[in-house]
Amino acid sequence: MKTLKKIYMLILMAAIMGPACNKQLNENPQSVVTPDFFKTAQGFQSGLDAAYAGMRNNWGTENLFTITCLGADEFITGNDGQGNNVNFYSSGYMPSEGKTTAIWNNAYTFINTCNGLIDYGPGITGIDSAKKLTMLAEAKFLRANYYFILVQFWGNVTLNKHFQSLPTTAAQRDPRSDVYDFIIQDLQDAIAGLPPSPTQGGVLPGKATAAAATHILAKVYLTRASSPAAHPDDYQNAYTLASGLITNSASLGLGLLQDFGSVFQEGNETNKEVLWTVQHTSNIAYNGSAAQNSSGPDNVLVHMWVPKYETEVPGMQRDIVDGRPYIRAVPTRWLTDTVFKERTNDTRYSKTFQTVWYANNAAGIPKWPNPVPAGVDPSLAGKPKFTLGDTACYMLGADVSDATIKATRYLLIPPRKYNIKLSPYMRKYVDTRRPDMNSPSIRPVIVWTLSETYLIAAEAAYMMNQPTVALGYINTIRERAAYPTGNATAMDVTEADLSLDFILDERSRELCGQMVRWWDLVRTHQLLSRVIAHNSDGRANIIPKDTLRPIPQTQMNAVTSGPAYGPMADPLWN
Repeated sequence: MKTLKKIYMLILMAAIMGPACNKQLNENPQSVVTPDFFKTAQGFQSGLDAAYAGMRNNWGTENLFTITCLGADEFITGNDGQGNNVNFYSSGYMPSEGKTTAIWNNAYTFINTCNGLIDYGPGITGIDSAKKLTMLAEAKFLRANYYFILVQFWGNVTLNKHFQSLPTTAAQRDPRSDVYDFIIQDLQDAIAGLPPSPTQGGVLPGKATAAAATHILAKVYLTRASSPAAHPDDYQNAYTLASGLITNSASLGLGLLQDFGSVFQEGNETNKEVLWTVQHTSNIAYNGSAAQNSSGPDNVLVHMWVPKYETEVPGMQRDIVDGRPYIRAVPTRWLTDTVFKERTNDTRYSKTFQTVWYANNAAGIPKWPNPVPAGVDPSLAGKPKFTLGDTACYMLGADVSDATIKATRYLLIPPRKYNIKLSPYMRKYVDTRRPDMNSPSIRPVIVWTLSETYLIAAEAAYMMNQPTVALGYINTIRERAAYPTGNATAMDVTEADLSLDFILDERSRELCGQMVRWWDLVRTHQLLSRVIAHNSDGRANIIPKDTLRPIPQTQMNAVTSGPAYGPMADPLWN
């Protein structure tokens, strides 16, 4: 495809510091990769490292964050993201949208890398035969993941099965049924050839394993089951794979952590609940521009949800702990007030969102006015309201009167006063070990967890009209959410509570901000109804065709031979 031109220098640069490699590789930079490159042991290893590194252009960047977390029901656009047309489904949301284009180009770049590995790897000498089979399985795992991203966003997409060393001006959109078949075969091959588990056998963090491949294959079946390419046994296959992984998890060294809050705890990204991560690096040569801090493969998720606390909260200034305020997204009131309404026994809200800020700027600490508000000791007039280290802001999650707000020494914010500058802060990606507040994160991005495997099994069972089975998986997740202060039994729900809407809400409570939400709503055919109900940015503009992302304009322009390549190729865009 034409989109493959000018990619090969990137491949070689990425290969030098691939996320699955513990050492630097010495390469001779080339501007074009030929089949001969993949026929050497060194080229084969470099290509595989590059295919892993390509995932850093998705998991951690503003691009994938924007088109999975925004435009759904969990978040609206924050103060500093107002130029984003994706969330608004507005007139500017066109095939020229840069964030969708970046995801498309990245996928095809590294699909081609994987194709080179798979096409020419079997003939390589100089690599242990068992190791080579594992590396080929890794390439198939990665290729399947890239294609799964494409088919979920765009439906019918070009299916390139073999390496292309030269650009082409011809391409077609293949039926999504063919793409799904190809993904499934790749993942089945990967499962057969990969090490069993990320926690066993010295598997490096970020490497593909059979457990991760099983999880994503279950999700592929679940997704295809509700698509135009559905097979009658898709839900059964999704359930069989997910439930099997759960049943065998203990023997694989996997399992749910006792505390939901520990799963995304900084420095704990290799815990037994994590199935796959995408690694990031501190080497600035392989990150984006330090000045822009949001380009290239940087992990900028640490910034995306941070509110403008340093300008909106007296007594606060920017620091590493509280983060740099990009404020691209703020939670919808539906998310904070309805989805996370139960907070007595369900601890996930307090472990997902920051609602308290502590004073760190002595010069900004406010003083009581004179006269003081009603209910405040008059002797405090003109005195500081609090000191360094005291609470500067608290979002209490319940309504209080304006009089109470005025009489509180710190900034007290009930839900009715949440706004696009200052709202609860989704903190799963916090990184306090950055060298300065402006730096991106080098934390691994957790992509798939065993808790989602439980939710896949539950959804598949429910869709097969087996609510009792589904309930078992749902309640296991919910009971864990009570730790340590809640009543686990009180978290149990009954079959009467169970519905597809409930399962989607449970996915929000468990997976909030984990860059799956737009896909979840499209898969379950709930995107339009939930955006209209809960997303104040997008409700006025969203239409049925928005369940697909627009084909990039650059792709359509590049196809100059044969039939035109464009949105009209999919019925939703007619």
